[in-house]
Amino acid sequence: MQRLTGAAALVVVEGVDQLRPEAAMFESMLEGWRLQQESRRLGSSIIAGRERLVRRFQSYTEAWPWAWQPQQLEAWVASGHWAHSTTRSYQGALGMFMAYLVDARYGWTSACEEAVGATPTQICHEWNTAAHVVDYEARPQRRPLSRVELQTFFDLADNRALAVAASGRKGGLAAFRDAALFKVVYAWGLRRRETAMLDVGDFSCNPAAPELGRLGVCHVRYAKASRGSPPKRRAVATVMPWAAEVLAQYLDEVRPLYPAAAGVVLWPTERGGRISPRHLDDRFAAYRLAAGLPQELSVHCLRHSYVSHLIEDGVDPLFVQQQVGHSYASTTAVYTTVGSDYKNKMLRAALSRAFDPHLGESGP
Repeated sequence: MQRLTGAAALVVVEGVDQLRPEAAMFESMLEGWRLQQESRRLGSSIIAGRERLVRRFQSYTEAWPWAWQPQQLEAWVASGHWAHSTTRSYQGALGMFMAYLVDARYGWTSACEEAVGATPTQICHEWNTAAHVVDYEARPQRRPLSRVELQTFFDLADNRALAVAASGRKGGLAAFRDAALFKVVYAWGLRRRETAMLDVGDFSCNPAAPELGRLGVCHVRYAKASRGSPPKRRAVATVMPWAAEVLAQYLDEVRPLYPAAAGVVLWPTERGGRISPRHLDDRFAAYRLAAGLPQELSVHCLRHSYVSHLIEDGVDPLFVQQQVGHSYASTTAVYTTVGSDYKNKMLRAALSRAFDPHLGESGP
């Protein structure tokens, strides 16, 4: 890769056919934008995803960025039928790419005018992009599992592990691993990547709960990062002793059966690698289907279930917020969907305080 000197300081990518100046310039634009994002310390997966999106849009329009028009963006979005949050994400990425191109400090406007006789302009505006008007934009079908659904799912996972082991077929070790894994996702309120990246040493004693032994705290090292920052960390206190027993059994009886190449990985593959977040999605979907649960439920719904069930059990909302690593209480609130039994219990408690003369003597 070569860099041109001068005011524009544009990037020329090696390996691009310079006899096709439009394609060469497009590649140079993407390379320069990538460097800008790396300078902001954005993650490689975010940068790569944005580049793929820009290429998709270029393929759709069959035009180069200096010829893109707002109408093309609008037609592309209209043809996509994506979720609201996905649409905003796509429009945001394209808007940032165009903002980079029209920024005079990078020199692309003058370079395009000189090379192709046209200049790029912003195509994403307030009047043609999706607005962010609510805190929670996920599909309304995305919800916590009820306690009955949760038990059905766990029973299916346990029975599947026992059946595979009894048959002698390959996959018994993975089935026992996944049965424990999903219980850990729920019982510590974890995200997919947080779960996949756990090591054996990420659990330790909690002086405030010595009865839980070595599994009193889960130290999450790969929590969701803020933009441009490394993954956050948090310590999640164990609040479900039954789950600690499940994990202890896995650590004592199942985990040692994996090859030594697995090292300290908590959830290894049969070859000793680390499972991927995608594996959690795929295995959850298979178990959900076998258990006859609604199709809209995903593995992330186990995290929603953790929040909702703790709130139903009377756990302080601030403690729950800290457990799941939310910066704002409003984020935890949108995770919470309490059951009708809990609502009826709260209603009766409120009415009792209102009508019982022995309660709330200081009331009006």
